[in-house]
Amino acid sequence: MPTNEVPACEDAEVVSPGEGAEVRGGDVGRPPSLLALPSYLVSHVSRIGHDVLIAAVAEADLRLPHFATLTALADFGSLPQHELADRLGLNRSHLVGYLDTIEGRGFVQRTRDPADRRRQLVELTREGEKVQRRLFEVALRSQDEFLACLTPEERTVLSALLHRVLVAGEQSRPN
Repeated sequence: MPTNEVPACEDAEVVSPGEGAEVRGGDVGRPPSLLALPSYLVSHVSRIGHDVLIAAVAEADLRLPHFATLTALADFGSLPQHELADRLGLNRSHLVGYLDTIEGRGFVQRTRDPADRRRQLVELTREGEKVQRRLFEVALRSQDEFLACLTPEERTVLSALLHRVLVAGEQSRPN
């Protein structure tokens, strides 16, 4: 199956781990005790969604960090290069390479920060804004494909719960 195709969801009920643990309906053949662990499920579901999103972004001959960079700039506006890396959770030296690629394609521009000449400011160009909007629409469609087995209400609940766990996890990390 190509990486950008996700099979339709089947209803599955997971019974508690331990003796008699089983997955009913849509059994994927994995150990039921592992399937009862949310972190195990999130990890595997993440891979599926990640593959779908990567395939969608690749249609524009870009990689996920390029898309993330364009989207962060669309959301936040012009940012110092180091702050952009931090907000995306990217290694600062890796971001330089990603910026080189999308700057070479005319999607971003880097300029010296007039307030601190040691810093580079990164901003979207008009072409970058157009590409980001188009890619974001492609990304949304990929998520519709990925989550096709969920109702819109279930998607909203899933996103809200995952966001809550993400925020709590980020807040508990040492600075």
